[in-house]
Amino acid sequence: MKLWAIADIHLSFKSNRDEWAKLKPRGPEDGLILAGDVGESLKTLNEAFETAKQHFKYVFWVPGNHELYTSATAPEDELHLRGEAKYMACVMVAKKHGVLTPEDDFMTWIYENEDGMQAGAVICPVFTLYDYSFRPDHVSREQALDWAMEEGIRATDESLLYPTPYSSRDEWCHRLVQQCETKLDRASDSGLPLVIINHWPLREDTIFIPKVPRFTLWCGTKLTENWHKKYHAKVVVTGHLHVRRTDWIDGVRFEEVSLGYPRQWKDAKDVGNDVNSMMREILPGPHPPAAGLEPPTAWRLHGTVDLQRPIFHRPLPRRNTTS
Repeated sequence: MKLWAIADIHLSFKSNRDEWAKLKPRGPEDGLILAGDVGESLKTLNEAFETAKQHFKYVFWVPGNHELYTSATAPEDELHLRGEAKYMACVMVAKKHGVLTPEDDFMTWIYENEDGMQAGAVICPVFTLYDYSFRPDHVSREQALDWAMEEGIRATDESLLYPTPYSSRDEWCHRLVQQCETKLDRASDSGLPLVIINHWPLREDTIFIPKVPRFTLWCGTKLTENWHKKYHAKVVVTGHLHVRRTDWIDGVRFEEVSLGYPRQWKDAKDVGNDVNSMMREILPGPHPPAAGLEPPTAWRLHGTVDLQRPIFHRPLPRRNTTS
């Protein structure tokens, strides 16, 4: 049994839909993690889950910000779905296909580890949202949006992601974090290591988006910074950034597994990659580094590991940004 992951497949783009149609089966007992931003509509989710379940025995999904969007161009039967109601509608689509979500009990995964021995881990899909706390200390919460706008950055979330029934996204985030911690506390009692799956990064220091550095406001919450140690994680799987990378922190592997918009993974496609080769093996995964050693970030912008830190050229300021 191998466990694979990919995020941010953004099937609202035709070329990404065409790629998803090329999905191939792996082993008969293998599983697939979809770490958010599959698409904006329930119809897109339905099609994505149907394809995934045709090729993988187990499929895990966590929502990204795009699944939570409600726009004026949404299908008529989705226009009334906002905030928590939109999320629960997505969960119901997942249930129809047997896809596991943050609303389900966590699953124990038995696999052959990197040493060829039988091992187990608890697979923990979670949903945390964000609370604008990934910002400099001198910037208050009240100043946060103005601070981002100083560089022309305003996430599409501000227009399309409603916190209903909560008063703010911050409040919704804090409620979600409390719920997640209750489940993770129980899971860690098993004595098995955890695989924590979230769309948004758990730690601010795993974010490198120099094109839009102040977009960090919409990238997570500092409340999860220590979860990898608190809950004895083996792997943390996230997306959202559209910057594929692997980090080792405190002996825990952090995997950013996003595909991204077509233009963002074009270089990887040009060197022969497709949606199948862009998937990341989570379990058993690579051999861990020797005790006490933490290798530098491994960048995977071209699908495989790049030898150097990538160079990003910052564009002119823009008014709306989305990931």
